[in-house]
Amino acid sequence: MRRAKTNARRSRGAASVENGQASETGRGHHASAKGQTTGLRERKKARLRQLIVETALHLFRQRGYENTRIDDIVQTLEISQPTFFRYFPSKDAVLREVGRRAFARQAESLKSELSVEATTEQRLRRFYETLGNVTEVGRPLWQAVILAGAMDPVRSPELRGAEAATVSLLREIIAEGQKNGEITRDFPVVHLAEFMEGLFNTVVRQWAVDLTGPHKLTERVRNAVEFFLRGAKP
Repeated sequence: MRRAKTNARRSRGAASVENGQASETGRGHHASAKGQTTGLRERKKARLRQLIVETALHLFRQRGYENTRIDDIVQTLEISQPTFFRYFPSKDAVLREVGRRAFARQAESLKSELSVEATTEQRLRRFYETLGNVTEVGRPLWQAVILAGAMDPVRSPELRGAEAATVSLLREIIAEGQKNGEITRDFPVVHLAEFMEGLFNTVVRQWAVDLTGPHKLTERVRNAVEFFLRGAKP
């Protein structure tokens, strides 16, 4: 009789262990499935956010920023206004996203310049020439970005990190120029980078409102870089 009771207890114990293992396995599968669902949801959200930006940019270029309504964007995408507002609180917020991405592209371009053998003059000329060309080709869009302050870290604090990353790389290029004897050491690197950025930003802002000006943006930017390089010689 005792042996039968002992065997029964062992059987219950084994069953309990097996049930526990099954429960743990079930929880593991559930957690895995939940993780996959969350990942899928996040990817879908990222894709829709990208589609909103791309559609808005297409309409801004086609109709102009002022003539494009949020209604136009949501109707083109066949989504509701509340869906749009879950991603962007306003039309200006889409422009700020454009500004953030522009800073990211600038940072990549500067990283590329730092990765190749070149003089400081060559690096700065190439970088700002590319920047000027891209801006001039998309003039209506960039006018809206500039006039709305969508790349101004003072008016759009969320851009400060992206802008700071870009300026940090510009400082690296200038610091290397000082090290190689190509750029004056009479001024701190941080000031020289501010001077160059200030020149470029002033030229672009003026161009954005100077619709009848005789000079192309690329020409104005080229002269700004030339002015900076002459002044920064040792």
